[in-house]
Amino acid sequence: MLWSGWGDPARATPLPESVVGLLRDLLGVKPAEAAPLALDEIVPPASRLSAAALAALGEAVGAGHVRTDAETRVRRTRGKSTPDLLRVRAGQVDDAPDAVVLPGAHEEVLAVLAACAEHRVAVVPFGGGTSVVGGLAPAGADESGLTAFVALDLRRLDGLVELDEVSRTAEFQPGLRAPRAEEMLRERGYTLGHFPQSFEWATIGGFAAARSSGQASAGYGRFDEMVVGLTVATPSGTLDLGRAPKSAAGPDLRQLVLGSEGAFGVITSVRVRIRPVPDTQAYEGWRFPDFATGSTALRALAQDGPLPTVLRLSDETETMIGLADPSAVGAGLSASGCLVILGLEGTPDEIEARRARIHDVLSGLGGEPLGAEPGDKWEHGRFNAPYMRDALLDVGAFAETLETAAFWADIPALYAGVRRALTDTLAGSGTPPLVMCHISHVYPSGASLYFTVVSAQGPDAVPHWEKAKHAANDAILAAGGTISHHHGVGTDHRDWYARETGELGVAVLRAVKGALDPSGILNPGILFQAGPGERVRGEAPSPSDDRFPQAAEE
Repeated sequence: MLWSGWGDPARATPLPESVVGLLRDLLGVKPAEAAPLALDEIVPPASRLSAAALAALGEAVGAGHVRTDAETRVRRTRGKSTPDLLRVRAGQVDDAPDAVVLPGAHEEVLAVLAACAEHRVAVVPFGGGTSVVGGLAPAGADESGLTAFVALDLRRLDGLVELDEVSRTAEFQPGLRAPRAEEMLRERGYTLGHFPQSFEWATIGGFAAARSSGQASAGYGRFDEMVVGLTVATPSGTLDLGRAPKSAAGPDLRQLVLGSEGAFGVITSVRVRIRPVPDTQAYEGWRFPDFATGSTALRALAQDGPLPTVLRLSDETETMIGLADPSAVGAGLSASGCLVILGLEGTPDEIEARRARIHDVLSGLGGEPLGAEPGDKWEHGRFNAPYMRDALLDVGAFAETLETAAFWADIPALYAGVRRALTDTLAGSGTPPLVMCHISHVYPSGASLYFTVVSAQGPDAVPHWEKAKHAANDAILAAGGTISHHHGVGTDHRDWYARETGELGVAVLRAVKGALDPSGILNPGILFQAGPGERVRGEAPSPSDDRFPQAAEE
């Protein structure tokens, strides 16, 4: 994976000069003043692990699986948000892990956690490294003195443990990347059906830890809905969760781990339900006159059916940008209105029957069918957006995404409020943005909104964006939305998550962490502000245990 961007370096595609000119003329984008540093020019701080800690880690996993070289540490520094990439391109790696540790078994993970608890070392589980919310950079402060941290790279835990064809479940190790998991299943005639935009690089454990949601969620559900069992290594011992698909034996502890982002334990196996590979797939496009009309149509399908496997609606701006290319215009497509993409799976007869029913619903609600070409175009390019983000950064533009979800009744105000917050903040700072949005996941009671923002970078790009991001976060909560639907909490959303879940909710989470991680070594500062035992490089001790910092109230 590209250390300073997304994905396979061989797939990087520069922007056409015509697009660069439009960015310059419309948004004031200018080339960066300094070229990004080369990997061999970046030197992280010296590892602060003691000789005793290094020896204990080597004993846990084998000395050859504890790495402190500069390149390995830089490649595990933070995640893949735009601020993450801008910082690493500028050589800002002050928060690089002090070592990268690669366990090969559940017992080795337990041994690493025991060693780190003994030597006061923080542990950050690392899968595909695709976090975009600050989920891989521990942050916190207190008097206890965690002064180093290791990235626990799970790539050696990459197997298919069991495939149960009777129950239609599969058990995977957490470091297995999604494409390989899908290959293993398809060899036996099955699929997980989980294809988020991070699919090419994300891991099974990461999907569970962040409550991932794939592009085919309308048909297959979110990843947390697929999980039926988990094994979790914690500093206090092992959790083995999921004796049956459903149970009334008390609260479901699987739900404590799903979405916990490594703060409560390290997932070492995931059991998921699987489905037979469909006979065929078909994609198509529809056009609606405006976002409100299109939203009403999606709600009708989500609530009353028939529901396709893939269902997404782009607003006017995203539709214009997505269809503004010669091939689309030459095919007779128009960039006006709002584009709906839907995908269908099953036998040819099943697809045709479902398509006919969907046609009746969408036509009756103001939709115009566009045929297969827009759907096929989306399907072939659906993993390309992160590569486009890298190309925009290369020419001096700023491009970032954020997402949320709400009940259908709150969607109009949420959409308007977030767009207004982003536009007003960035334009007021001298970098008017292009703000695009789509509905990416639907439910009978609500939907997810996914925003993409493009602007000039501004004089100091990261704090420049943070001001707009904070305004958008405030707007999300004010409109009744959740701070994250599928990207997770990390440090970027932590203070707003505290407001969303409430003081008592945070106290419950702290109690859980106290039971599972009494030394506070697991991903400190993720989900909620770090408490006792959680202090990392570069942060002074906190004068008090302030669970809701002032920034969250502003």
